[in-house]
Amino acid sequence: MQRETMDYDVVIVGAGPAGLAAAIRVKQLSPEITVCVLEKGSEVGAHILSGAVIDPIALNELIPDWKDKGAPLNTAVKEDRFYVLGKAGALRIPNFLMPPLMSNHGNYAVSLGNLCRWFATQAEALGVEIYPGFAASEVLYRDDGSVAGVVAGVMGIAKDGTHKPDYQPGMELRGKYVFIAEGVRGSLAKEIIAKFNLSQDCEPQKYGLGMKELWEVKPQNHQPGQVTHTMGWPLGMKTGGGSFMYHLEDNLVSIGFVVHLNYQNPHLYPYMEFQRFKHHPMIAQVLEGGRRVAYGARAITEGGFQSVPKLAFPGGALIGCAAGFVNVPRIKGSHNAMKTGMLAAEVAVAAIQSGREADALHEYQRAYENSWVYEDLKKVKNVKPMWSKLGLAGGAVLGAIDMWLHTIFGFGLGSWKHGKPDYATLKPSADSKPIVYPRPDGVLSFDRLTNVAFSATSHEEDEPSHLQLKDAAIPIGVNLPMWDEPAQRYCPAGVYEVVVADGQEPRFQINHQNCVHCKTCDIKDPSQNIKWTVPQGGEGPNYPNM
Repeated sequence: MQRETMDYDVVIVGAGPAGLAAAIRVKQLSPEITVCVLEKGSEVGAHILSGAVIDPIALNELIPDWKDKGAPLNTAVKEDRFYVLGKAGALRIPNFLMPPLMSNHGNYAVSLGNLCRWFATQAEALGVEIYPGFAASEVLYRDDGSVAGVVAGVMGIAKDGTHKPDYQPGMELRGKYVFIAEGVRGSLAKEIIAKFNLSQDCEPQKYGLGMKELWEVKPQNHQPGQVTHTMGWPLGMKTGGGSFMYHLEDNLVSIGFVVHLNYQNPHLYPYMEFQRFKHHPMIAQVLEGGRRVAYGARAITEGGFQSVPKLAFPGGALIGCAAGFVNVPRIKGSHNAMKTGMLAAEVAVAAIQSGREADALHEYQRAYENSWVYEDLKKVKNVKPMWSKLGLAGGAVLGAIDMWLHTIFGFGLGSWKHGKPDYATLKPSADSKPIVYPRPDGVLSFDRLTNVAFSATSHEEDEPSHLQLKDAAIPIGVNLPMWDEPAQRYCPAGVYEVVVADGQEPRFQINHQNCVHCKTCDIKDPSQNIKWTVPQGGEGPNYPNM
């Protein structure tokens, strides 16, 4: 079966904030330019997971009348709270000690998935073609090596590689320019970054694992617009991470926990750290008597300013979290993702109107370096590496000083480096302290597989696993003796197991049907033996209101 081909001026991979903002901006500037957006989720928003408190700065630029058009920004932030937690107590950090950029005044607690669904309606009204359920699985190149488009919509391949009756070879979607907006650690972005050496002059990208539950709480426990962030317990002083708790509308509370993936102890179990965190008295009193509505997990880019790769490549550009524009101390990235999508769109429109195509949009790189995104990241560039090198106490204090210096004087304490990539930070299990976690009680805390059911995740059983091992012998032969095979613990969905049957050697099992597409395995595997790729379109989680 031959693939059909569809030609567009701009092809965008990913219907998140960056991809949809780019599509809208192209059409605002030039309605005659053709744009299509491919989304691997079953619908727009199905794979979107974020806290989220959104800074509307980019939205104000893109759609100034968003309130009149019904954008789902319904809960303005009314109160900021910052705490350092101990096991049974909490120390509140006075707001006046926090740099102004940490204030959430003027921001909104939202469901980013619902905001993307609204963005999709705005884009389609302008003539953008959006194709949900179309996973882009392959990059197409021209004879000169430039990116020509992608293959999307391959379906119906059996586990043994044969074609099932419903087999579809996919379509070739070709564009004058291709925007990669897959989000964190996308498989196409990885390929393109490597092929064009886009990250050769920057620090390694750093990541966190963000896990989130949506709760419906009792009305008396609900404080609409209250935003709480914590550091400290249960992670302690050396392992980076923290929590968020955002009170939305309709008695809904978004509660989440982030573990920085440069942790050293292979016995650490990020999911169980999240579960025991909810038993802290300050958190439990909010959740008591409520019910969990949804669960999900997602990797977060944390490298920031030092880790942003070159953004333009022959035939296209990286936008949003495909490049990594998250402001780590603010725990915000959607405003920067949107703005970079808009900048790339503006440059591409000008190029197409002048008769160009398939070249590198170097003007986009310059536009980024002259934008408020660049300044947003520059002010906080040392917070992550300071925390990594100095721990919670030293890193938080020095990071705050650095942010204040940038705010007042426009410069800080030099440029700190990240050092090792996250996969290289684990110590041998024999040299690390085991961690005993309390059993989930089924009321405030839950086992992984029970929670995965609340992500509405679905994959075909009879298809090749989208989680590929470069060498099938490494998990048992190398990772198990050296690090007690950490995939058993770092995966927040129970995908990886070491199965030991009576009288038999251990066996590594991959339950790909559980995968929530967080990409943690691709990032943290110490042997870099696991490759995350896209499954069939429409598969994976189906997040409601996340």
